[in-house]
Amino acid sequence: MKEPNRLPGEKCTKADIVINQGATRPLPTGIPTYTVEIMNICFTGCDISGIHLNCGWFSSARLINPKTFRRLHYNDCLVNDGKPLINGGTVSFQYANTFLYPLSVSRVICS
Repeated sequence: MKEPNRLPGEKCTKADIVINQGATRPLPTGIPTYTVEIMNICFTGCDISGIHLNCGWFSSARLINPKTFRRLHYNDCLVNDGKPLINGGTVSFQYANTFLYPLSVSRVICS
């Protein structure tokens, strides 16, 4: 992994949050499922909170703990209930939908 470009004095950037997702076993009803991992790879050792993702009209046929991940508004999903994701930490969840949602970091707060 390569350290992201930073402005002088900047502890972290949204590039310090990495999102991986891939297909997993479908639900018994045949609806595809996907596993998402959201990782804090901050090279400066920072904890990152207030992680918001671009997520469109995200929805899931499988219940997701809202403290882990929830859609607030169109294209605005909150990770980890807004609480810090520690350096090296990962939040993961599964969702079920007929297609994979493209997810990307929109904003973060550096702790």
